[in-house]
Amino acid sequence: MSNSIVIVGMENPLLDISVELPDHSLLDKYGLKLDSAILAEEKHLPLYKELVDNYQPKYIAGGSTQNSIRVAQWMLKAVGRTGATAFMGCVGNDDFGRQLDECATKDGVKTHYMVDETTPTGKCACLIVDGERSLCTDLEAANNFKPTHLKTDLSKKLIESAEIFYSSGFFLTVSVESYVAVAEHAAANNKIQCLNLSAPFIVEFFGDNLATALEYADFLFGNESEAETYAKKHNMGGDLKEVALKVAALPKKNTKRSRTVVFTQGSKSTIVACDGTVTEYAVDPLPKEQIVDTNGAGDAFVGGFLSQLVQGKSVADAVLAGHWASRYIIQQSGTQLPTECTYK
Repeated sequence: MSNSIVIVGMENPLLDISVELPDHSLLDKYGLKLDSAILAEEKHLPLYKELVDNYQPKYIAGGSTQNSIRVAQWMLKAVGRTGATAFMGCVGNDDFGRQLDECATKDGVKTHYMVDETTPTGKCACLIVDGERSLCTDLEAANNFKPTHLKTDLSKKLIESAEIFYSSGFFLTVSVESYVAVAEHAAANNKIQCLNLSAPFIVEFFGDNLATALEYADFLFGNESEAETYAKKHNMGGDLKEVALKVAALPKKNTKRSRTVVFTQGSKSTIVACDGTVTEYAVDPLPKEQIVDTNGAGDAFVGGFLSQLVQGKSVADAVLAGHWASRYIIQQSGTQLPTECTYK
C-alpha cells in the first residue's frame, strides 16, 4: 500500500489542560457549563493558572481536528498505512508547542506547524465532572494562522498529495481564507472536503463564515446540539432527520459529489443523509460506569470515519468505525492512544 499523505487536517493545535472535578463549583465560578465549548473571554483567563496551581492536571495534545487526524492515523496504521496523515495549524515557539509536535509525531502524523515567535501556544481547559465535559479555549497562537503558510513548499506538497481534507468549525473563527484556499483545490480536483459544525457558538456567532465553508463541504459532521442550533437558526424544524436532508441539499461548489450529512447523537442512533435518503445507524451504548471522559468522542468518531473513507469503504463501514473509535475514547481521559489499534 502507498504510504503517501492522504488525509490533511487544518485547524487549531491546542494543549489540553484536563482536570477531573468533584463537583460544579469551579464551573460555576467561571460561568461554564457542561457539554459546551466556548472561546475564553477575559474573565476566564485566570482559570488556566488556577488549574495548574491548585489541581493536578493532565497535559494532552489537543485541538479538535488534530485529535481526529491522530485517531485516523492510529486506525490506518492497523492496516499498514503509516505516514498517511498530516496536520497544519499555528503554535508558539515554546514547550507547549513542542509537546504538541512530539505527541502528534509519535502517533505517526506529519506536522507542519506555522510557528508564531511572539505568541504562546493555545490551550484548552477541559473540566470533567462525572464523565461530562466543559471546554474553554484560549486560542493564543492558534488564532494567528495565515494563508501565507499554505504557500510553503511542504504545504503545497501535502495539499497536492492529499485525497481528503478536514477542518472543524473552530477553524472558521481563525482563517476562513485558508479554509477556502484548500477547499477550492479540493473542488477543482474532485477531492473530498470535510467540515464539522463543532459547537453551537460557531453556528450562532460565525454563521456567515460557516455558510461560506459549507458550500465546499462534501461531508458535514455535527452532534445533536449543533444540529438543533443550526435548524433553529435556519427555521428547518425539529426533526433532525429532516434537517439532515435539508442541509445535504444546500448548494455546493463541487457538483460532482453529493453532500453527505452525518449527525451523531451520543448513545442514540447516528443519522446520515445523502441524495434524499436518510439512514440511521444504531449505537451500542456503553454502561455509564465505564465512561471516563466524553471529551473527544466526536473527534474520535470523525477520525474513525475518515480512516475508512480514505480506503474506499462504504459510509456504513465508516460510521461503524466512527462508533468504535468514540466508544474507545470515552473510556480514556482525553484523546490518548495506545501504540496498537485493534480495530478490524
